[in-house]
Amino acid sequence: MIFLLENLFVPIRDFFEMGGGVLYGILAATILMWTLIVERLWFYYFILPGRLKATESAWNARADTRSWYARQIRAQMISEVGVECRKFLPIIKAVMAILPLLGLLGTVTGMIAVFDVMAFAGTGNARLMAAGVSKATVPTMSGLVAALSGLYFAASLERKSVRQVERLEDALSHH
Repeated sequence: MIFLLENLFVPIRDFFEMGGGVLYGILAATILMWTLIVERLWFYYFILPGRLKATESAWNARADTRSWYARQIRAQMISEVGVECRKFLPIIKAVMAILPLLGLLGTVTGMIAVFDVMAFAGTGNARLMAAGVSKATVPTMSGLVAALSGLYFAASLERKSVRQVERLEDALSHH
């Protein structure tokens, strides 16, 4: 079992060594993004249905649903659910925007490593420059792949948020 785990982590360690220290930042940002995506999925599928039923029940329990005050209370109820539905979506989008920039930071640090090798050993040693080139390309690829991995879910969560709020607006009718 230990041999199997060692064989699993060796390629991951090699990947991080090949890409440089920026990959740890990309990993942390990706974990944050996916944690928030999973939290939002959990909220939409397990918590929000109960919240919608409770809001609809509270509205239907009101005797007055046509006055100006009732319309303001309805707007408040819809707004509260809307805020809950949109929670963390801006953070998910911001992290998705930051991930490619972290990849570009890795490109810059990798190119600096290439220039250091060129200054030390000259331009004739391609083998020494290859490590810097990999430190320039691997973080860029990783940042883009990590950002793209959350793109579908971020858009899907945004659509689901809008749909749920619209559904609540339709459910809170005047009676």
